[in-house]
Amino acid sequence: MAVPTLEKILYVEDEPDIRSVASIALETVGGFQIEACSSGQEALEKAPGFAPHLILLDVMMPGMDGPATLAALRDTALCAETPVIFMTAKVQPAEVARFRDLGAIDVIPKPFDPMTLAETIRGIWARSHE
Repeated sequence: MAVPTLEKILYVEDEPDIRSVASIALETVGGFQIEACSSGQEALEKAPGFAPHLILLDVMMPGMDGPATLAALRDTALCAETPVIFMTAKVQPAEVARFRDLGAIDVIPKPFDPMTLAETIRGIWARSHE
């Protein structure tokens, strides 16, 4: 089975500097189309119109955190099956297992290398479609 093309990523990150660096890296280095959101609520508003192939989701955010955002996105018809990757500094094995139990296809540790972020995401995407 051929791996579907990954082009559109909904990226949710509350820290402006991190959001900017990752967005530039994913667009410039990775060639992805990015819809960057600063909160879970903004992701819920933008996801239906953007129709992402993948959701890249911060865990620790004020208000609606990453797991709560994922649960809310899963309740929308458009994003019910959209693959999700969490990005977090919380990468202890038990935490990673919990994020996978919530439905994430993988977890990318912070801090991340902007120059290899797109390649990392493509690798996770390919493995998830094997």
